[in-house]
Amino acid sequence: MRAQFVLSEIGVGLRRNLTMTFAVIVSVALSLALFGGSLLMSDQVNTMKGYWYDKVNVSVFLCNKSDAESDPNCAKGAVTDDQKNQIKTDLDKMGVVEKVTYESQDQAYKHYKEQFGDSPLASSLTPDQMQESYRIKLKDPQKYQVIATAFDGRDGVQSVQDQKGILDNLFGLLNGMNWAARAVMALMLVVALMLIVNTVRVSAFSRRRETGIMRLVGASGFYIQAPFIMEAAVAGLIGGTVACGFLVVARYFIIDHGLALSEKLNLINFIGWDAVLTKLPLILATSLLMPALAAFFALRKYLKV
Repeated sequence: MRAQFVLSEIGVGLRRNLTMTFAVIVSVALSLALFGGSLLMSDQVNTMKGYWYDKVNVSVFLCNKSDAESDPNCAKGAVTDDQKNQIKTDLDKMGVVEKVTYESQDQAYKHYKEQFGDSPLASSLTPDQMQESYRIKLKDPQKYQVIATAFDGRDGVQSVQDQKGILDNLFGLLNGMNWAARAVMALMLVVALMLIVNTVRVSAFSRRRETGIMRLVGASGFYIQAPFIMEAAVAGLIGGTVACGFLVVARYFIIDHGLALSEKLNLINFIGWDAVLTKLPLILATSLLMPALAAFFALRKYLKV
């Protein structure tokens, strides 16, 4: 009988404050969708880091005849065969190096034509203007500085370049966007909490006569508070369910179908469904507990029992 009464009171409260309840549902849904999206963005960035950092190469570019005339690093002339052999030998001895690949001028010219064949400069370049290089795969991409220290400024070496620096800029941008999403999410959570507190306050005020009668007949504090707390929890849970729906639909249409980024951007290793599904229970739990706790503390102020 008591459970039936509490449930009936929840229904009454939700109907009485339908507009505010709807506002709570929408704000909770948006804030938790952003919360889940920021978590998935972090997973995506970490997945991309693991995928791309594993493919990072350090390139040791060697001096050619053109560099000898224009580049101060190659003032002693183009690289000699002895210098190339010594550089290769030193690279093979280094413990941080996993694999060394040599790229000749002809190979560099071929790769350039494949990637930038439409560029106006492509027609004016010749193979002898391209640079020979050693492409070095490191056991730990963080150890780039070891290679740079050993070979930068060495005779026959024009420059040492690390692809990780380019990726760091990309991941820095993605992380910045992720933190911006989290800031908006935090703002939306504050708005949702304020709406929950205000809804509970209005609901408690509109039923002050009923709660006064319940006090007179000896009802416990929890028995009086329970309908208000459960109203907030139900509204929050509906919002959390909507947020979960947003994430599932977004993953389906953005990555798998619709935009189909997984097919159009083959170079990106996108997160799988397991990453999405593992976030849904956390979102639902948050959507249930956050409004319930907010209502509980609001009732301590607005409903003295």
